[in-house]
Amino acid sequence: MSERTERPRRSFIFTPGLKPEMFPKALASGTDMVCVELEDGIAPKDKETARQRALALFEVPEAYDGVERIVRINSIREAFGVADLQAILATNTPPPAIMMPKVNTPDEVLMVDQLLSERGHNTRLHVIIETNAGLESAYEIAHASQRTDALFFGGVDMAAELRCKNAWEPLLYARSRVVHAAASAGLDSVDVPYLDLEDHDGMVSDARKAKDLGFSGKGSIHPKQIPALNEVFTPTNEEITRARRITKTFEEANTGLVVIDGKLIEKPVLRDMYRIVAIADRMGI
Repeated sequence: MSERTERPRRSFIFTPGLKPEMFPKALASGTDMVCVELEDGIAPKDKETARQRALALFEVPEAYDGVERIVRINSIREAFGVADLQAILATNTPPPAIMMPKVNTPDEVLMVDQLLSERGHNTRLHVIIETNAGLESAYEIAHASQRTDALFFGGVDMAAELRCKNAWEPLLYARSRVVHAAASAGLDSVDVPYLDLEDHDGMVSDARKAKDLGFSGKGSIHPKQIPALNEVFTPTNEEITRARRITKTFEEANTGLVVIDGKLIEKPVLRDMYRIVAIADRMGI
């Protein structure tokens, strides 16, 4: 199993598994993550075809271009999700990562981890918290597997379960729980896409709020949203300079402790510095 590594997760976009010809366009959109969709965006009659076409995308390794590739499977508590997982376990060329929707318990994550380990796959995990049960167990879910790289907040389903308006204020508590759980395990947290494609200012406002709350990035529903999202979640030049200085000092010291300007740099801060450097490297700064 590969180790967790820092990388930018400022933005992501879905591309339908049923239409593999759209995959290259998504990869070229400027996003940090492309997720091939097998769940909500695929009708039941098309699930098998979408699964076959999605997994075929990974049969030939591609040169690394900095874009994280993910496949969103169906819930493993449903037959479609079991079939998705079985297909991934059967192939010799699994996707680099899978996104698990509607996760309610840490046992779901642990089971997938164990099955992937038994098969010898290095596939990473991204977990969506979008149910009341998942929110209640978010902390344990975040700590369930070393394969997990990020928690995603599923605001649409969460609002439906909470019977509240899908807006910032009613979902603030749920968002905060997800950020807290992710941070406690050293994971990234990614906010739900903004659904009004014509309200650019509203999307930017929500993205800034998400960043201030502690999210690492936010989803998009269209490529035209990606540049603004990347800008919001990209560190300033001053932040990048400081991060490089701290990580360089830490690596040269080789003691596990770093003191900068008379202040001890703790591990959570150091991790954030490496995340900032990863974003800067992705941008070529």
